[in-house]
Amino acid sequence: MAGTTTLTFAERRQKWDVKLSPFGFISPYFLIFGVFGLFPLLYTAFVSLQKRNLIDADGAQFIGFGNYEQLLFHDPYFWNAMGNTVSLWLLTTIPQILFALGIAHLLNRRLRGRMLFRMGMILPNITSVAAVTIIFAQLFGRDFGLINWVLSWFGGGHVDWQAGTASSHTAIASMVVWRWTGYHALIFLASMQAIPSSMYEAATLDGAKGWQQFWRITVPLLRPQIIFSTVIATTGNMRLLAEPLLFNPGTAAATGGSDRQFQTAALYLYEQGFTKYDFGYSSAIALILAVATMLVAGLSYLVTRRIQTD
Repeated sequence: MAGTTTLTFAERRQKWDVKLSPFGFISPYFLIFGVFGLFPLLYTAFVSLQKRNLIDADGAQFIGFGNYEQLLFHDPYFWNAMGNTVSLWLLTTIPQILFALGIAHLLNRRLRGRMLFRMGMILPNITSVAAVTIIFAQLFGRDFGLINWVLSWFGGGHVDWQAGTASSHTAIASMVVWRWTGYHALIFLASMQAIPSSMYEAATLDGAKGWQQFWRITVPLLRPQIIFSTVIATTGNMRLLAEPLLFNPGTAAATGGSDRQFQTAALYLYEQGFTKYDFGYSSAIALILAVATMLVAGLSYLVTRRIQTD
């Protein structure tokens, strides 16, 4: 037919290459996510509908939503663990963000040896969580702990940090805050250095002091980074496992104390799945914890965004 052109094989190959090659470039991510992300999630959902022992997979029985019914309506230990999880989330996330902002603000000044301080901020984050927890457990020891020794200078008694709910949560939260504050501080510091100095110079000419400039210029311009760090901290702190597990080493470590006073939801999952070998029940806990984490992360995002807007 007149007016039509026939593409050669090389031209057709080039045309399809332009259309399909972008999908080929991003396909490794989706393959890895499918194998290590989506499949485990779907398999966990499947197992949560079964009564299944971890070491006897052949004896699995399909029970529908029986695990969820037991978990949500007849298991006070689960709700105790969720309460501890929310408490530790509040005690860790808020101080992390506030301390990180303050440290980043200090490191953004002209200090002698500030590069050394900046490098030191990341050291707690790359330290083994097991080592950090063991050291902090010694620091918060009842009889020979350094914290109680310092408190004795001010007339304080020997606090049994593992025995009480508030004391154990404070000790565990201090581990998390110490380990992750520097990470968030470096994120805030990098963003602070991108703020034009002309904005601070104009504020100085208008009579704004350093504290006013921090809250009126720095913090509002760090809004995306603050939201990011809040969400990241929330998702991590809602899944605390190693800190409460190693804070009370021994045969009863999975219970989170003698009265389950610092047992988190992740630790309760560990107890059900790897000490009682109830694979189906622990899978149900995992899915509910995942949903709860997404809800709390979404709430953190909305609250942080609202505060920044106001």
